[in-house]
Amino acid sequence: MAQQHLDPPTGSVAGTAPRASAPLDEGGAPIGDALAGYLRAQATEFLRSLRQHRETGGAAGGGGESGDAARSLRRSARRISGSLHTFRPLLDADWSERMRPELAWLSGTLAREHAYSARLERLLGALNRLSGTVGLPGQGTAGPPKPGGLTVGAAKAGALLDRQLTLARTRAHSAALQALGSSRFHAVADSVAVLASEVPLAPAAGTADLRPLAAAAQDRLADAVTALPLVVAGRPYNAEALVHGLSADTAAQPQDTSWHQVRLLLRLHRYAGEVLYPGECPVDARLLGAGKALNRHRDAAEAAVAAASAARTPRIAPATAYALGVLHADQRHEVEAARFAFQQAWQKEAVRTP
Repeated sequence: MAQQHLDPPTGSVAGTAPRASAPLDEGGAPIGDALAGYLRAQATEFLRSLRQHRETGGAAGGGGESGDAARSLRRSARRISGSLHTFRPLLDADWSERMRPELAWLSGTLAREHAYSARLERLLGALNRLSGTVGLPGQGTAGPPKPGGLTVGAAKAGALLDRQLTLARTRAHSAALQALGSSRFHAVADSVAVLASEVPLAPAAGTADLRPLAAAAQDRLADAVTALPLVVAGRPYNAEALVHGLSADTAAQPQDTSWHQVRLLLRLHRYAGEVLYPGECPVDARLLGAGKALNRHRDAAEAAVAAASAARTPRIAPATAYALGVLHADQRHEVEAARFAFQQAWQKEAVRTP
């Protein structure tokens, strides 16, 4: 199963020194200069990662130093974009509105290749676990067969997923390389280079308290969580349901969207905390647990969609379709397990908070 990766706190990336404390006003409140310092630091990290990526000459989502550089590029782009969103009243409006979609485009383009690779790893691992086979796709060693002939179709299902997701990953790789060589990317890089030395703050930002805007980001997260069906998510996940009955519904679940939105809002809340407490942002183990659960939820939901899409491939054998159906159901169970884990983490936080 694909390993989950949470963004490391800013300042923990190799080669990045912790930043100084945030500038404060006379009352001890973090002010606009703290936002400027954070954005400059993220822009500097972006340029450092870009230089490292060019020096290694690797692909956007590859392994080794090139892959690390690409991930660092994505992290910096997300943090800059997230800060522009949370603290947009303190920034030049026209500049901010131009930068945010460009940074989102870059981050999304660079993320796809890794996402397809991780999705394939997750699905093949699940197939191995469900069928008792080793080494899918291919001539693996078979374990005890599952009821309904799952083992028979698992190898072909794995081979089909491998073909489809490898093709998607290859296309994402080409798209990333094309993006990194485009005039659009060079325009983004030039804007970030300017940001590293000059942040276009609004006139009143220099003395503005950052805490109300950060609190608004936290409130948006809390409101989104309140809208989730946490009562249902609080029911323990029953893994035995996969053996006793499988749903034939392979359609994407509309409810996933609200959970994905909470994941994005949690990320914005974390980034706002980094602005308020640069170099010393307190680590909240409960929020980290909630973030892990939401990442797991996203990965399982997207893997379920991939399994359902593969099951709709024309003229596949019934055993292959059956294996993909079981795989889809398994990933939807993973979705429910992730929701339960999030509910447990969030409720513990709620109890702790006065």
